[in-house]
Amino acid sequence: MNSDRQLGRPSWLARNRMALISLTAVAAYAVFVEWIWGWLALMRQWAEVGLAPVLSALALLVATYFVRCYRIYDYFPNETAGRFLTLLRLTQIHNLLNIMLPFRAGETSFPLLMRSEFGVPLLRGTSALFVMRLLDLHALLFVAAIGVVIGTSGQAAWWVLWLLGFVSPLVFFLLKARVLAVARRMAPGRLKPYLEEVEAGLPDHVSTFLRAWAMTLLNWAVKVVILAWVLALMGVAPFAASFGGALGGELSSVLPVHAPAGVGTYAAAIVAGAISFGAAGDAATLGVLGRASVNAHLLVIVSAAAGTLLSLGLKPKN
Repeated sequence: MNSDRQLGRPSWLARNRMALISLTAVAAYAVFVEWIWGWLALMRQWAEVGLAPVLSALALLVATYFVRCYRIYDYFPNETAGRFLTLLRLTQIHNLLNIMLPFRAGETSFPLLMRSEFGVPLLRGTSALFVMRLLDLHALLFVAAIGVVIGTSGQAAWWVLWLLGFVSPLVFFLLKARVLAVARRMAPGRLKPYLEEVEAGLPDHVSTFLRAWAMTLLNWAVKVVILAWVLALMGVAPFAASFGGALGGELSSVLPVHAPAGVGTYAAAIVAGAISFGAAGDAATLGVLGRASVNAHLLVIVSAAAGTLLSLGLKPKN
């Protein structure tokens, strides 16, 4: 009897695979930071900012991971019901792999993990991830576009164009049924089952789409404002330049061209964004921007590791 139960029970490795992957990724980050910059040097640089601002920024960045997790929890209500903490751990693993692997290769982990943990078919998980990434990119681009419109003296025509672009996701969603109907008519018979899975990964109702969109906007608004505040504390001026730097860094994290752990690409995008939004280009300012961009990048890395450790500590009930 006992042997039958043991045979039917998953192995220890299978039961703890998510925790093991998480701990391995966190350990890899710790070694990586020590190798590239050194933790002591990092602590000295952050000591100049002050403990309270650093911890506040870190706590708020970790809070955005709960918002992102809730977006997926609400997107897959039937599959994830009552398992928010398990989903939080999954999303943190996905986030760490996404940061660590180049060219967005970590994105492949999301549909695989959703299938493993929640039984979501691969095509459905991939379709949902595609929708979320489009919303992420749209949110960042149109926040950046605010600065462009203001730079044109805020003419009414530019604001109208911005507004039309801002509401474009809702327009595309409302056209979803027509587009899918055309795709079903044109698709060969053998592809129709796959098309059905792709359709299942799209929001069913306007209310579902609007909640996902709202969570997207909230997540990126908080993250960009926090990073802009941190950059300002590190001497990046004016604040518009800090804002542009935060936008630049986060845009680099959602685009396909992404170095492992964002090394080089994230910091360079912060510098480019800050200069585009009004930072000076002299040697002294570039030195400040360079140091601030590396520290902001490290804050993002540490927040990802802290979020993963927190997700491990918040064990779901069996």
